Amino acid sequence: MTDNKAQEPQGPDLKSGIGMESLVENSPLLGHVDGEPVILVRQGEKVFAIGATCTHYGGPLAEGLVVGETIRCPWHHARFSLRTGEAEGAPALNPVACFGVQREGGKIRVDRKRDVNFEITCPQNPDSVVIIGAGASGAACVDMLRKKGYRKPITLVGNEEPGPVDRPNLSKDYLAGKAPEEWIPLRTRDYYESIHVELVTTDPAVHIDPVAHKATLRSGRVLPYGTLLLATGAEAQSLPIEGADLPHIHRLRTLADSKAIIADAQRAKRCVVIGSSFIGLEVAASLRDRGLEVSVVGKEAVPLERVLGSEFGTFIKNLHEQHGVRFHLGTTAQAIRKDRVELSNGKTIEAELVVLGVGVLPRTALAKDAGITVDNGIVVNESLRTSAQDVYAAGDVARYPDPISGENVRIEHWALAERQGQSVARAMLGIGHAFRDVPFFWSQHYDVRISYVGHASSWDGLEVIGDLIKANACGVYRRGKQIMAIATVGRDRVSLAAEAALEQNDLKSLEVVLKAQQ
Repeated sequence: MTDNKAQEPQGPDLKSGIGMESLVENSPLLGHVDGEPVILVRQGEKVFAIGATCTHYGGPLAEGLVVGETIRCPWHHARFSLRTGEAEGAPALNPVACFGVQREGGKIRVDRKRDVNFEITCPQNPDSVVIIGAGASGAACVDMLRKKGYRKPITLVGNEEPGPVDRPNLSKDYLAGKAPEEWIPLRTRDYYESIHVELVTTDPAVHIDPVAHKATLRSGRVLPYGTLLLATGAEAQSLPIEGADLPHIHRLRTLADSKAIIADAQRAKRCVVIGSSFIGLEVAASLRDRGLEVSVVGKEAVPLERVLGSEFGTFIKNLHEQHGVRFHLGTTAQAIRKDRVELSNGKTIEAELVVLGVGVLPRTALAKDAGITVDNGIVVNESLRTSAQDVYAAGDVARYPDPISGENVRIEHWALAERQGQSVARAMLGIGHAFRDVPFFWSQHYDVRISYVGHASSWDGLEVIGDLIKANACGVYRRGKQIMAIATVGRDRVSLAAEAALEQNDLKSLEVVLKAQQ
């Protein structure tokens, strides 16, 4: 999260000016204007000046990567326009400031902030937009529609209060007690009122009629739409075992789920996390930060081996063990009692709190009942359109064509869901293009962040470059000669370069980047 402590300005005073020769092509220079951090980026004879702090979690854009007329944050890959400061790619939704630049001979001076309007003339203007699902995709779609100048009615229909929240934080800093609750809402009800969007949180959608272009809510209210986005997400799963419905057992998907775990954690001393997934291990780290004894039960021999391979999985396991987590692997939970968990290998673990991290299933019932094509998710084309006219799908529920692998995939990544929501908004307004953003996610374990770009549902070669023990390495996942994905620890610039190269299908430049890491 953003460090709110006042910091001394770094770099030159850009208001006083610097020599043009101080700027290296496409290399951000950090300075300040009236005490505010600002970066300069030179491209030929053009010089751009924008705010230096990412609006997502406060990442340092001066350490980011310039790609075309954008700069990408090294922490979570948010993408900003150098020309205007617009947040073009999630997870950032808010722009950074844009400053005027004056050139006087060979000297560059930065003056006051510019007022930038991101609205454009769009070839399409639907009568109204209804968005079912107030998560990452839905919230990002709303923001992009309004930012580009769409002024007609928008209704955002969610399943629970308070509306869109910063879901990744629910298993990370918020669960660990390091982030206050006021940081969690992604957008507030007041915000939506200010941009004239109706947020519905206690009246979920129960039926859609693609022919009549109508959505019906549980109350019986009918919402006509010009275009519709299905962003219904996924549902956290339970286990078909004895005791799985006891009150001290929790899943983690919503703010209410996270708050319930926190409440029980304040009374418990011991916790069992069932499932050695990313969500399960993040929960384990957060509850260790709260001082609980934590045991993780997983059916795999190595945590996350299927996704990251045994080398990274072993690294993460060792990291957790160094922080006191106990692992019970190669086994499953057979029954849950009020004070213990019984395993299939005959062992018993005492616990007053149990958290399930055993996967999710896409919420496809609305689409299926409406006759929309469903196959392990709502099937969409390269523009995220469903089989129904004027109906889109995005986020965890959408199964879309991945340009890297050529496969139809459904990917449960937060930033990807937001970017798909942004892409749908552009498509609704007729300014979109095929969705080609490379999947990206990050996972936090204590003070170690793992970044992953691409998507390798399977691979036949994994090369680890660097030293995982020192948390300074990258993993290269290949299928044949094709690079499918890159995982990094402590090498943020490599992660950014890999994302950009995969987007452009420029594998030669990616190989050069990787060779330099060896």
